[in-house]
Parts: sequence; structure tokens; C-alpha cells
Amino acid sequence: MIIIAIDPGSTSTKLGILKDSFLKKHSISHDRKEIDACSSIYEQRGFRFNLIKRFVDSELSSTEKPDIIVGRGGLIKPIKGGVYRVNDRMVEDLKIGVMGQHAANLGGIIAKQFADFYCCEAVITDPPVIDEMHQLARVSGLDGVERKSMFHALNQKATARKVSKRLGRKYEDLNLIVAHLGGGISVGIHRKGEVIDVNNALDGDGPFSPERSGSLPVDGVIDLIKSGKYTPDELRAVVSRKGGLYSYINSINMKEIEERIANGDQKCKLYYDAMAYQVAKEIGALATVVNGEIDAIVLTGGLAFSEKFVSIISDRVKFIGKVIVEAGENEIEALIDAGKRILTGEDVMKEYI
Repeated sequence: MIIIAIDPGSTSTKLGILKDSFLKKHSISHDRKEIDACSSIYEQRGFRFNLIKRFVDSELSSTEKPDIIVGRGGLIKPIKGGVYRVNDRMVEDLKIGVMGQHAANLGGIIAKQFADFYCCEAVITDPPVIDEMHQLARVSGLDGVERKSMFHALNQKATARKVSKRLGRKYEDLNLIVAHLGGGISVGIHRKGEVIDVNNALDGDGPFSPERSGSLPVDGVIDLIKSGKYTPDELRAVVSRKGGLYSYINSINMKEIEERIANGDQKCKLYYDAMAYQVAKEIGALATVVNGEIDAIVLTGGLAFSEKFVSIISDRVKFIGKVIVEAGENEIEALIDAGKRILTGEDVMKEYI
């Protein structure tokens, strides 16, 4: 079983090759000038493909070829969770950025290039646009504005499956609340294998994070725009990259922030505690969606490495259910696992329509 995983980021591409049950991971840093020379994300596919091919050639002999290529899911049209074959329709939607332009769109595109080269299948799995939301969860409170499903689906789904196996149960039989804690924070309720409610971690919904504002009082947003301090486009950029902890204490470095708190910085402590408070409150709210029938609460993502941050959240929510910590994002492992499930018949490829 040989599986290649491709995870493009804005200035790097992470790779994984599973061969003889051993996973080799690698990261390629891209020259900013080379990226800026491309007029679109789609134009980056050529030089990224060549760099990836160089790494693959160094790991596989001339007689070896992959059984499947798994790319990071990009911003395609909303779909249910699962593993999807990369077909021509998907490639076109990734190319034009039907739901937005992001480096992750290259995941499926480059996977298809490699699959055509090696004559094997190309798939993506659990892109951020997964939409399994319950109809009630879509209602915002204002006609013409609908809540959207946009979250850390790859890590949430992969971690939920991992925890389910640890519990000796099927993912499709459990009710789990999964909180991805990173630069952005998304908290989802996974009911019997579907994420039926989740905050939009990118566009201003749910808890604030180290660099994103989360939900904001509407009056305050209107006042900021009316004051002339920000245009709507400028404010959109601020709340997604310079909001959250950064807007309060000018830092997103959690180690540094925790050191400042240990040294008596009360301002840091207030906003650090407030971020944990909002995560716990979101978890509590989602427990009501399944009438409190929660099998486990799962904390994942980079911030879950912080014992201090995790303990604050756990102390508030442990009355709801067992708290399980699976720190890190483990994206390459999640992509490799999707390829394994297809090759072993544990999962079936879906078609993007």
C-alpha cells in the first residue's frame, strides 16, 4: 500500500508518503517571489507539482507507484463529509474558486495531476465547506442572513473517528462535541457521524481565537464602520487576521502569553481566560442540540497542547461529559487515513456532483 498525501498552504506544501506501513513526512517552503509571480493560485500548480515530484522520486523506486493520491480539500461547493473522487467538475470548481480562492484549492488539482501521471485514483476528504447542518442551525435571526458551515472539518472529522475507535465504538453511533483550538476556533456537534451544528470559524461566528474575532455585537460593528476607522473590506480583514487576542494584547504566541500571565500580567490573564470561557460556553450550548446526550467532548488543534488552556475549559464542561484531549492538527495523517479507508474498503468514494 503506497499513499501520497498533498496539503498545500499559502507559502508551503506539506507532503506525506505511506510506504511499507511507514509514513514519511516532508514540507516544502516556497519562495515568496515565485508565488507572487503567479497571477492566480491556479497558476502555482506547475512549480508546486515539480517540487513535489522531485520529493516523490526520491522516495519511490522506478518500479513503485502509488495506489492512491489524497489531496487537501479546497473551497468547492458545500458537500457532506466523506472521501470524494477528484473529477473534472471538481477541478473546474477548484480552479475558478467557486467558494473562494485559497491555496488548499490546489490539493485536489495537483492530486489529479499525479493520479493521471501514475494511472491511479485521486481523492480529497472532508474539505472546510462540509455542510451537514440541521435546518434549525442555519437560522440566524435576520431574513437574508444565513448561518454557514465553514470549519476545520478535516481535523474535526479525523479526530472524531480516532476517538471513536479508542472508545471501541463507530463514529456513526456516537454524539461528540469536537473543539478545534488553533489560530481559528471551531466547535461542532457530531451527531451520529454528521456535524449538524458548528460555528463558522472564518467569517465571524462563535468564540474568538488568537487572531479571529468570532461573534461581535452588531451595533459595535456598525459604529466602527460609521466612524470611518475601517471600510467594510478592511474590517473583514481585521476580524479574520488581527482580531481576538491579537487585538487586545498584540500577540498570538500562546507560550509568550502564558509567561506574561505567570509574571502577573492581569490584562493578558483576562483575555486568555475570556477565550477559554467562550469556548466552554460554545460547548455547553451545543450540548443542548442533542438534549445533553453527549458521549465525549474532544479538544484538538494546536492550542490543545496547552495544559493550562485545556484545564480551564475542562473544568467548566466536564459535567456535560468525558473530556478527551487529542492535541495537534495531524492533517497529513488525516489525509493518509482517508486513503487507507478507501483502499481497504472501509469507506467508499463519493462522486462530486
